[in-house]
Order: sequence, then C-alpha cells, then structure tokens
Amino acid sequence: MTQWAILYPVFVQAALTFGLLFTTGISRVRAIQRREVRVKDIALGQDNWPERITKIGNSYNNQLQTPVLFYIVIVLALMTSKVSGLFIIMAWGFVALRLAHAYVHVTSNDVPKRFMIFLAGLVVLVLMWLIFVLRLLTEGV
Repeated sequence: MTQWAILYPVFVQAALTFGLLFTTGISRVRAIQRREVRVKDIALGQDNWPERITKIGNSYNNQLQTPVLFYIVIVLALMTSKVSGLFIIMAWGFVALRLAHAYVHVTSNDVPKRFMIFLAGLVVLVLMWLIFVLRLLTEGV
C-alpha cells in the first residue's frame, strides 16, 4: 500500500463537504423561489431559513471546523512520509464518523447521538495527531 492511499478518505471528506455546500445552496434558492422565505428575512442572518435547510447548512458549517485538523495532519504526514497502514485506517474511520455525523445532523438531528459520533471522530483525530507527532519525534523527518 502506497502512502498516497491516504488521499482517498480525504477525497470522500471533501466530497461530503461539497455535497452539503451544494445541497444547502440549492435548497435555499428553491425555498426563496417557492416563497417559503423572503430574501429580506434572511439577508442579515440565518435564523429564518426553514428547519430542514438550517440542518443542512449547519452540517456544512461543521465540515469546516474539526475536519480542518484532519486535512492538516494528512498533509503533514504526507510531507514527512509518516503515513502508515494504521494511519490510513484511522483516516477512513474519521471520515466514516463524519459521514454518520452529517447523516444524523440533516435527518433526526438527535443531539446526544450526534455528539457521541462527533466525540468518537474527535478521539480518532486526536489519536492520529498523537501518532503523527510521536513518529515525528522518534523517527525525525
């Protein structure tokens, strides 16, 4: 397995982010066209979008938070040749948990369930960072 295999989960995470972005945009345009919301009601904030659109938009915003640390550790691991099979498995685990988090977010929005999925993803991400830093400190660049 080549270290470049680490990019496949990155592509899936990016696709999730773009998918939520486009879904948010399309849903907002359609809501305005169907007169579910007026432009003047949302011009200064997001509070007046229908609930289903708010869920999608919030999920998109979440993909621009913790996953940024995922992208960074992947780039750093590639740059320093610290990608391992375990690291790739963990990357897939993180992305699978982000997909599950987004699914719960845009459907039931069950906050306790969503939080537990978020927490599991965060644990995986922290472990990825710890593994990366330890390998860097013990093996050098």
